[in-house]
Amino acid sequence: MKAVVITKPGGPEVLSIQERPVPEPLAAEVLIKVFAAGINRPDIFQRKGNYPPPPGAPPDIPGLEVAGVIEAIGEQVATWRIGDKVCALLSGGGYAEYCTAPEGQCLEIPGLLTFAEAASFPETFFTVWSNVFDRGKLKPNEKVLIHGGSSGIGVTAIQMAKTWGATVLVTAGTDEKCMFCEKLGADKAINYRTENFGEEVKKLYGGVDVVLDMIGGDYTTHNLDILNEEGRLVLINAMNGDESIVRLSQIMRKRLIVTGSMLRIRSTAFKATVARQLYETVWPWLASGQIKPIVFQTFPLEKAGEAHQLMERGSHMGKLVLIVKNTENKY
Repeated sequence: MKAVVITKPGGPEVLSIQERPVPEPLAAEVLIKVFAAGINRPDIFQRKGNYPPPPGAPPDIPGLEVAGVIEAIGEQVATWRIGDKVCALLSGGGYAEYCTAPEGQCLEIPGLLTFAEAASFPETFFTVWSNVFDRGKLKPNEKVLIHGGSSGIGVTAIQMAKTWGATVLVTAGTDEKCMFCEKLGADKAINYRTENFGEEVKKLYGGVDVVLDMIGGDYTTHNLDILNEEGRLVLINAMNGDESIVRLSQIMRKRLIVTGSMLRIRSTAFKATVARQLYETVWPWLASGQIKPIVFQTFPLEKAGEAHQLMERGSHMGKLVLIVKNTENKY
């Protein structure tokens, strides 16, 4: 099979198409013929040598989410059959014509979504559900602030939180991105380059109950400052650095919870549980069109480096997707 390989740590130019053996599924895995693969920021970190895959994942083929057709099944697989059309969360290996996935991390593709659309949401949907709704305990009628509102995580979190019944605030880096987020359903988008998001949140809403943050660094103090009593700060990345000076008395006085997680290193059992929760709660929203995947641009597999360049520029709004098998079929 053809696969995109990280030949050495570095820039987008280190990604190369190579021939690799088609992987064999383990007893509780399926083999997926990949039609499309989503691109996520952890792929960038892995390419640079800063985010090694967990044991058992392909060491040099990135890709955390795919959509395609099941080509073979392991002897213990009971849920899926050859020919089923699925999307799947992976620990790596998605930038290829074939990949394996644990059966519990696969989900049927809802509604009439294309392979490209379906490949755009496993990583972000698993991440948002696990962190905003599970760890963050977001309730209907609460207020949530989502940093990076136009990112893949952001467009997912906006739609899920809004459908859940929350008031949704976001930050984004341009007025165009802010307009995009509000059109998608955000109640208020704040341009962090021209406005102080902490001051704006306090002025307009007094505070929020949950903050979803992938920035870290000096954002942490401001995030804690705008949380209401019993508020929850949920960290999923630290793009501005993983060190910050905070006032512990503020956490104690407002009884705040600071939490966070990394999805990739969690067990297959944990991910299977999240998959079931998504299927029960969020998949009906996708099937009905209440929420939808937002694909900004697609690239052929051979242009993975160009897709990484676009992601690093940060000018996209929504998800970037690799087309592994070019198809326009809906089902």
